[in-house]
Amino acid sequence: MSSRVRRHRPGRPPSRSRGAVVAGLVAGLVVLQAVTVPAGADDLDNRRAATQSRLDTARAQQAELSASLEGLEGQVAATGQRLVELQGQLPAAQAAVAAAAAEAVRTQREAELTAARLSGARQQQAELVATIEADTAQAVAVRTAVVRMARSADQGSSDLAGFTVLLDATSVEDFMSGYAQTTTALDVQTRTLNRLDSLNAGNQAANNRLTAVESKISDLKAAADQAAADAVAAQAAAEAAQAALEELTTQVAAQQVSLEGQAADVEAQLAAADASAAQLSSDLAAIIAEQRARPTPPPAAPAPPPQSAPSGATFANPTIYRPMVVTSEYGMRMQPVLKIYRLHAGIDLRSRCNEPIYAGRGGTVLWSKYRNGWGNQVAIDHGWVNGKSLVSSYSHLTRWVVGAGQSVSTGQLIGYAGTTGASAACHLHFEVYVGGSAVNPRSYLGL
Repeated sequence: MSSRVRRHRPGRPPSRSRGAVVAGLVAGLVVLQAVTVPAGADDLDNRRAATQSRLDTARAQQAELSASLEGLEGQVAATGQRLVELQGQLPAAQAAVAAAAAEAVRTQREAELTAARLSGARQQQAELVATIEADTAQAVAVRTAVVRMARSADQGSSDLAGFTVLLDATSVEDFMSGYAQTTTALDVQTRTLNRLDSLNAGNQAANNRLTAVESKISDLKAAADQAAADAVAAQAAAEAAQAALEELTTQVAAQQVSLEGQAADVEAQLAAADASAAQLSSDLAAIIAEQRARPTPPPAAPAPPPQSAPSGATFANPTIYRPMVVTSEYGMRMQPVLKIYRLHAGIDLRSRCNEPIYAGRGGTVLWSKYRNGWGNQVAIDHGWVNGKSLVSSYSHLTRWVVGAGQSVSTGQLIGYAGTTGASAACHLHFEVYVGGSAVNPRSYLGL
């Protein structure tokens, strides 16, 4: 992350409001992450603070992993239940497909049988047509004979002619012969007329029966074809439903396998975090036991705080060490806690846990508060120096003893060194901002 913040526009310092300067400095400090490295101290206090910090991180990771594992286990249970439900639906879907297939076969057979009956009806139709045509031809012949007899009767009055034959008979044999001829002619006429009536009636009945048979079988054929088509459509729908159910079952099964794999990974990470936390707890207990077993030395009187900055320096020494000891320089580096390569926007000065920290220059406290990676931090506004705003900050404190808006002087006690925030051991992280941008504090401290 860049340490640059929005610069102030050139102008005369007196014309700038203090609120605008402070706002710019606050914005600059927000975008800068204070980073630390061990201060080089190896005493039990530093080891205890560093171990406690790592233990807190491990426990936070444990809580996060436990929540993640709980969520994944809930999802695994839900997908497992869904999979059981889907697998329970498969037999019904398969039975539906089988039933639809059987129905399709049955309706297809009915359609084929109805088609055969229709074919038989058409054969019967052909036979009836042939019969009707033969009877019609015979009826035509009969009509011709009747017409001929009618014409003969008109020309010779057949009844009277027959009676004349009987009267003209000269013997009994002639009379009997004439009578027989007359009777035969009358019988032929009568039978001919009866045959014509019978043919006409038969033809009409055959036509009526044929029409009824064809109409009925045609309706049956249409119904059978529709039933067969519906059955085929139902079978296709059942097969599609089964395929969709099987696909959904496969997807849910794959999702469950994936979730189980994720849960196993998180469980392994949680086991590692548990082991790490257990080891850190053991280490911390050992350090505490060692501290308790060690004889308590008499408290050493702290060195007097510096009263003024060295010649040519802007800030006085904010620590109790003479001379100051720099444990980490300003510049790009691998952050030891976050494990990322970025700008170390200040310098680290040796200060053991709970040792006094002093204001490097007089000014007004901008804030005293906890700020993520910086931990407990005090920021001091030193006003305008050489035409530019000047601010310093003191981070990773165990606690502070000044508050926002308070005026402080050079060398005044502002807090105590610690390892709060992104820190691995107790020390002071000191930053300087000129015109709203972080600069290397070394020259400002006279180093």
